[in-house]
Amino acid sequence: MLLSCGDALIDFVPTRNIEGREAVMPAVGGSCLNVAIGMARLGGPSGFVGGISTDLFGRMIADHAAASNVELGLATRSDHQTTLAFVRIVAGESHYAFYDAETATRSWTYRRGTIPFADVEALHVGSTTLVNDQGAAETKALIADARASSTISFDPNCRPNLVKDKPAYLARMAEFARTADLIKMSDVDFAYLFGEEPYQQRANMLLAQGAGLVVITRGNNGAIAWHAGAGQIEVVAPKIEIADTIGAGDSFQAALLFALHKQGRLARQQLKDISTEELRRALSIAANCAGLTCTRPGADPPWSREVNSIR
Repeated sequence: MLLSCGDALIDFVPTRNIEGREAVMPAVGGSCLNVAIGMARLGGPSGFVGGISTDLFGRMIADHAAASNVELGLATRSDHQTTLAFVRIVAGESHYAFYDAETATRSWTYRRGTIPFADVEALHVGSTTLVNDQGAAETKALIADARASSTISFDPNCRPNLVKDKPAYLARMAEFARTADLIKMSDVDFAYLFGEEPYQQRANMLLAQGAGLVVITRGNNGAIAWHAGAGQIEVVAPKIEIADTIGAGDSFQAALLFALHKQGRLARQQLKDISTEELRRALSIAANCAGLTCTRPGADPPWSREVNSIR
């Protein structure tokens, strides 16, 4: 199984009503749930770990995940309310206002002994769950149990408006990076975490700490990856008509994990042994899936039938 652990929420996506006035449309989202959905829609054995409410919005989330073939047996249902995120597009970037006090996601706790890690090929973590102390602590405990047998995937997916203590947050993200085998971040995340440091300098440092693969996505400029054996690889972004970029990074992450899984290169040692061409192919599939997601509003990862040469 490919597991994703973290946030599940409702995005209120900007749109226009029939009179042309600004409006919002509810859409299921949450970075880590999006990754689980993206992997499942491509045909991966995908599951989600995290808190999902039993309220109206929580039922929307559960129905959406089930319709995409995501296994929810390891998720925790509670009567805490659902996290809500209002999205505004500024200069092509999605900006979020979160309503996340005492929600199902914030209240999630790791139930030790409930996950058969021997059957989990990869565990993905990241995003808003790691901002608060409880979410970060529970995720660390989860990783500690998973790491012996599962590849750890990490995307910080930074949300600066939720961060109250930036130095502490930077230290926390560095700690999660040290436990990860596959690290993906956007260029915007990189700038928030590392300022103007050269990409390659930081990538080399992360590889030296034990990461097998480091990837930076750059929107219309494609993605760059660094791997100790395969070297530096750059792939272009597809030319598309953009609706919005919500969920694009999550679709990239999901497709990359799925493509590596299909190639038999997702397990820790297999990832270290991947060839340049295998890695380039996986990254290209990821870029194409991210591009497809950008052609429609909200976080709506593509299905396998929509992606050419996915296998």
